[in-house]
Amino acid sequence: MLMVTDLELCAWCVVPAAGRSRRFGGAIPKQYALIAGQPMLWHTLERLTGHPRILGVLVVLAPDDHEWPVPTQIHDKPVCTVSGGAERSDSVRAGLDALPAEVAAEDFVLVHDAARPCVVSLAITRLLDCAGVGDGGLLAIPLHDTLKRADAEDRVLRTESRAGLWLAQTPQMFRRGALSEALALAQAQGDAEITDEASAMERYAGIHPRIVAGHSSNLKVTTATDLLIAAAILTGESSQ
Repeated sequence: MLMVTDLELCAWCVVPAAGRSRRFGGAIPKQYALIAGQPMLWHTLERLTGHPRILGVLVVLAPDDHEWPVPTQIHDKPVCTVSGGAERSDSVRAGLDALPAEVAAEDFVLVHDAARPCVVSLAITRLLDCAGVGDGGLLAIPLHDTLKRADAEDRVLRTESRAGLWLAQTPQMFRRGALSEALALAQAQGDAEITDEASAMERYAGIHPRIVAGHSSNLKVTTATDLLIAAAILTGESSQ
């Protein structure tokens, strides 16, 4: 167990879980798909609350969500809920607004995908330590595969350089007030290119978020195959 000192940054985490999972398919949203007998969302929350420097989590649910098991604590950390909106940015803003009053506008807040149940504790620690000394940052891993650009008929136009390219992950960590303002501006502009918190901060807060090395196991479950991979990772870790 990692020990926390008074000098170490601790933070709340917002977990948007209001998505409809259209790409995943199935009768229920993917965050409730079972892994080892528990909903994927439960595994995600257990990972987050198990980190000694996460103070609590704010889960953002769809207004008509009937699957949530309603825990109020995990690992003795508070688990709060609020209803989200149609888009991820709506849900993240709702989560930021619903955080406890003691979380000030200048305080850092993490945002983590509900569909990333295999986040690694040491990566969270690196993010808190490395991105908490400036304007914030995100976990990411360098792109190793060859990158192709295709035309409208899915024929290769050219091979792109992968130098300096990273695959963004979560958690992403920014100051509560600045992130809320950036997301509000993106929504007002109807900016469809804002696909994560970092892109909103880049474009509407004018900052350059710190990239912090993540871990390849921190995959985002998007397809049924991804679910099998996540299950294999979690099952393998529990057997060690």
